[in-house]
Formats: sequence, structure tokens, C-alpha cells
Amino acid sequence: MEQFIDPQGQKVKLVLGKEERFTEAAGHVLVLPRFHQQWVLTEHRERGYEFPGGKVENGETTKDAAVREVWEETGAHIGTIVYIGQYQVEGRSGTSFCKDIFAGIVTEMEEKDCYMETKGPLLLKELPAALKEDPRFSFIMKDEVVPKATAYAIAQGIVS
Repeated sequence: MEQFIDPQGQKVKLVLGKEERFTEAAGHVLVLPRFHQQWVLTEHRERGYEFPGGKVENGETTKDAAVREVWEETGAHIGTIVYIGQYQVEGRSGTSFCKDIFAGIVTEMEEKDCYMETKGPLLLKELPAALKEDPRFSFIMKDEVVPKATAYAIAQGIVS
């Protein structure tokens, strides 16, 4: 397990691979999809560029939520999706939440009329080296979760 403080001053705990999860019932998901060796991100209308993700709906598994969120926010069809970890954010107010992290391979991109709260897909061959300083990217992308999770997914051969 790794721990760090995010840019908002919140304590974050991260587990990857087979490390013990914080909960079996994470309420949120973060997905790291790849399509033709490009990362599939979305442009959130308020926060900027970020990986797809969101809340798990009632009766839905986190894997199902991950597939749904990628489709809703980017129009991408996931062929393979793999759980790679989980992180917990402990807010300064004492509340906390957990997100399951998935990596996936996109088989098809479909143009849609509506991408929910986003402006649709953004394909990037690489994430910027100075991502934390790049104002185009969401605060969600600016802690240690994204670099560690993307590096893990690549090292494990889940995505290339």
C-alpha cells in the first residue's frame, strides 16, 4: 500500500494488483482505457481532461460501472477490462470514498450525440510529463494515482 497527500490536502491510500482492498463495495470507478496505443480520456465540462469514471449505480458491479462510464463519457466499447487496484480518499471533513481502478482495451470508438457531463473522447499517445502543472487536466489526474496505475497497467501487460 502507498499513501500520499493529494493536491487538495486529502490523504490517499493506493493498492495495486493483489494487495488487499479497502472495501469490496467501492462506490466509484476510474478507468484507464487504451485504443490503438492511445489513452482514451474525456473532457469534463468543468474539470478538464480526465480518465473516464464515476459512481457505481444500484445493483451494478464496479466492472459493469466501468464499462458503462467509458461508453457514456467517450463512446468507446471496451473489449477487455481488468481490475488493477483501488484507492481511498480521506477527506479533510472526515468523510472518505473508494474507487476501483480498471484498465481496458477499447475495440471500437463510436460517435455519439451526447456524452453526458463531458465533451466526449480525447485520444493521447502519451500523458504529458508535466501533467500536474498542465491547467487543461482535471485535479483528479494530478495526484499519484494516475502515474502509478498507468505504469502498473503497462508493466503487467494489460495495456500497451
